[in-house]
Amino acid sequence: MARLSKRLLLLIAVEGAELLTQSGDLIVSQGDQHLYGPRYGSDELPVGTDAMLVNRFSITPQKSNVVSRKLVRPYFGASRQFVTNTRVQCKFTVELAGSGTAGIAPQYGRALRACGLRETVVANTSVTYAPVSDFFDSATIYCNLDGVLHKMTGCRGTFTLNLSAGRIPTIEFTFTGIYNAPEDSAFPAVNYSNQAKPLIANSDNTDTFEFLSYSACLQSVSMDLGNELLYRELVGCDNRVLITDRRATGTVVIDATRPDDKDYFSAVLESSVLGNLTFRHGDTAGNIVSFASTGISAGAVSYSEQDGIVKLQVPYVATPSTAGNDEFSLVYT
Repeated sequence: MARLSKRLLLLIAVEGAELLTQSGDLIVSQGDQHLYGPRYGSDELPVGTDAMLVNRFSITPQKSNVVSRKLVRPYFGASRQFVTNTRVQCKFTVELAGSGTAGIAPQYGRALRACGLRETVVANTSVTYAPVSDFFDSATIYCNLDGVLHKMTGCRGTFTLNLSAGRIPTIEFTFTGIYNAPEDSAFPAVNYSNQAKPLIANSDNTDTFEFLSYSACLQSVSMDLGNELLYRELVGCDNRVLITDRRATGTVVIDATRPDDKDYFSAVLESSVLGNLTFRHGDTAGNIVSFASTGISAGAVSYSEQDGIVKLQVPYVATPSTAGNDEFSLVYT
């Protein structure tokens, strides 16, 4: 009997785009600019060139709800149970880096698109990702665990971006997809591309940090995209993973400032005033990532300590303007 090792291959390809209306109905986009591929949930058959470099990977091959009969009988004992709404969930982390070429999307850009972000490419210049509220892309994810292939179709997800001084910045993805029976499959020939060498977050590689209009000494910044995911199996309808809402939140940790330099305590009490959060990571064309938000609503400040230095921890919510879908942007140049 063969035993499974830790060899792992992750492949990802983008499926179709659909419109989620305010009433919750789904309309498949047909023949217009919003249609990026075939219908939702179709197996895009990713191959070796769709491979993605990841770490901290985990998979829940069968995530289900359990329905018990709970029968009343004149003796003790469990009742038979049934599993329903079976789906697959996987988690993985990528390093925050560009593709290596300006105007070319990073390989994990496909994952960003399946998290409800729209990709805009300016040839030879930039790739921008910004949130949307309709026409969500989806993805097919193949997870080959030492020859056992788990196919996740119709995948949609969410992510958390983390940048900490002295570490490699990362994006942690969580995806839910439609269950397909695992099958035996040999590893294909792999070609890893469009994932440049990552850089440590420090003063040499990371700059233009500003929070609430002040350039403090940054310890760490995070942003949780906050997508709400719903898996549905209804009678007479195809199984689907839906993005039903988004609430981007995060935390900034900086060296404590004197009120004369920047009074963050007073700043967060000005609830009618929204602030900014920006940083740029990388200094070589093709491997520069810039984050920007001008809709920061900061929360109550608290103290923490690291290496004997007092820190300020400031939670925040990233809010959209009245135009919508502009609470933040990720730009690769």
